[in-house]
Formats: sequence, C-alpha cells, structure tokens
Amino acid sequence: MSKIAIDPADLERVVGTNYPSPYDEIVEGREKRVLGDAFGLDQFGVNLVTLSPGSASAQRHWHTDEDEFIYVLAGTATLVTDEGKQALGPGMSAGFAAGAENGHHLVNETDADVVFLEVGTRAAKDFCKYPEADLLGNRAGGQPTHFTHRDGSPFEEQS
Repeated sequence: MSKIAIDPADLERVVGTNYPSPYDEIVEGREKRVLGDAFGLDQFGVNLVTLSPGSASAQRHWHTDEDEFIYVLAGTATLVTDEGKQALGPGMSAGFAAGAENGHHLVNETDADVVFLEVGTRAAKDFCKYPEADLLGNRAGGQPTHFTHRDGSPFEEQS
C-alpha cells in the first residue's frame, strides 16, 4: 500500500542521470526526490528537485508527448527557452505543453541552492528532442528513456 503523507527528506536522493557522456555533465549537482512514486502515482510524476550552484535541471529539451510543469519553492532559477532567459523566484511557475517545440531547462546561476517541484505526465511513449545536443530520447511502452544520437545510431559503450 502506498503512503498517504511523507517527509521528502525520508526518500532516497537520486543524483546523476542516464544521459550518455558528455551530456551528463550539465546535471552534476542535481538531486531529485521522487515524490510521485512514493504515493504509487502512475498517471503523472512529481519530483522535488534541488540544483546546486552551477547545475542545470537537464539538457535543454522539449517533449513530443509529455506535458511538464515546474514550481519554484526556494532560490532563483534561470529558465532558458528559445525566447531567451528569465529569472524564476519562489512562487513562480512555468509549463510546457507536449509537442511545443520550445527547448527549455532550468539553470542555477546563483550561489545558493534552487529547489522546485517538477511535474510531468507519464506518457507511455515520448520522444525528447535536444536542440543543442546530438541526443534523442525515446521512451516506448512506459520503459525508461533510451538515448541515441539524433540519427538513431547508438552511443559507444564506455568502459
């Protein structure tokens, strides 16, 4: 049975990413607490995310089939989109509809941590496109995202 109420501090800290190298470097210093899973939610995901100074939430990206929403709780994040940069402070939010070809991510350009809620639909299939990286994310059948080069070729195995 899933819990009804939790303290996020009691959840495992998830650090790192499944991005292949060198695309993983941008998110060093990102920590997530996966809140949605703790409640057994399967229609949307909720993460409590902390970005240390100099870290980013992800590579700049957009989704073909997933909606995304963020709500800033603490600190000041820089939202980077196709339109440029915008500071987001506590209480501010941003949303990205599935299929909207507007690459986005949050960057912490300050000396203090940024904390925000990240909410997204759990589409069974989705392509994630990265305008500044030779990277394509593909999720099918609800399985974790698999990354390839834009042309579909695999990344070399790292030893």
